[in-house]
Amino acid sequence: MPLPARRLEGFTESVIRKMTRVAQHHGATNLAQGFPDFDPPAELVEALARAIRGPHHQYSITWGAKNFREALARKITRFTRLPIDPEHHLVATCGSTEAMMVAMMTACNPGDKVIVFSPFYENYAADAILSGAEPIYVPLHPPGFAFDPAELARAFEQKPKALVLCNPSNPSGKVFTREELLQIAALAEKHDVFVLADEVYEHIVYAPHIHIPFATLPGMFERTLTCGSLSKTYAITGWRLGYVQAHKTVIDSAKKGHDFLTVGAAAPLQEAAVTALHFGDAYYADLQAAYTAKRDLFLGYLRQTGLPFTEPEGAYYVLLDIDSLGFPDDTAAALWLAEDGGVAGVPGSSFFREKVDRYVRFHFAKQEETLRIGGEKLLSRLSKRSR
Repeated sequence: MPLPARRLEGFTESVIRKMTRVAQHHGATNLAQGFPDFDPPAELVEALARAIRGPHHQYSITWGAKNFREALARKITRFTRLPIDPEHHLVATCGSTEAMMVAMMTACNPGDKVIVFSPFYENYAADAILSGAEPIYVPLHPPGFAFDPAELARAFEQKPKALVLCNPSNPSGKVFTREELLQIAALAEKHDVFVLADEVYEHIVYAPHIHIPFATLPGMFERTLTCGSLSKTYAITGWRLGYVQAHKTVIDSAKKGHDFLTVGAAAPLQEAAVTALHFGDAYYADLQAAYTAKRDLFLGYLRQTGLPFTEPEGAYYVLLDIDSLGFPDDTAAALWLAEDGGVAGVPGSSFFREKVDRYVRFHFAKQEETLRIGGEKLLSRLSKRSR
């Protein structure tokens, strides 16, 4: 029989999704794959029920239902002050996963190079390779996960077509400062490079840190493809609603790629999501307060372990340093922690290009009771290891 395409030979299955299966197998508390165990806002669930009963069962406009894009444009403009045109600046996608793939294929030709900061969400390298592009990895240095300006400048000298920026960052929880973003912007302008800005955690940021949308920086709207999602902000990861925001010239190309990838996002879900996009400021303040409380609760358990960990500035992930526990690597540690109904995290090495196997990533997008159970299990497991 013929051989499958070579572009897939180096791929492995998603380590994140694998650890969910490990958690299910062992009956472990799943703090691996980043989805909530609580319901979306009641108004949103009610809107979905209405949408399912309504006339929204066929294709919507390929690049997004008109009322969805209009509501999304108003919401983006409210928070960024960018004059977003729903007809010319947006493409609705099947989650931010498709949004990143569309952005990569829109920005890059086969053979182009793409800068990816390491650690990185596992899809970025795959998106580049599937697009025929070559990743250039630039390390973010623990514990603060800052980049070395000289290392970044050398990466730009390799003539990349695009740079991927996840802000706030998965898995490190880093929120890039204005100074760091301006350094990236200056290099992008100097070398004529697109920035693919993954900003799905834009509303989950912890004081005093502030998320600055990359497209709002001077001169950056024309060279930024912002990839957003409703999944994290409204606790609807299973709805798979995302979008690409960019200049009209770029969006005209992105619409074509999106059309032939998925045709369109689910029509009734877009209809229902309009309700969430109309939420007032109080919703986003409550969201930030709720996640701050979850972060503080879970970090309290991590402090009791006595192990080092990264304190997230945004998003809802934390990297626990297990180097002192004597495991051969982070995968062995993550599997051991999940055994016998323990707690599941993700081996940190799956996020690094460099050989870094001292971290296990946990997330805290859970009910407080779930976090207490997971925290107690973690303390119990680690106490056995230290005996």
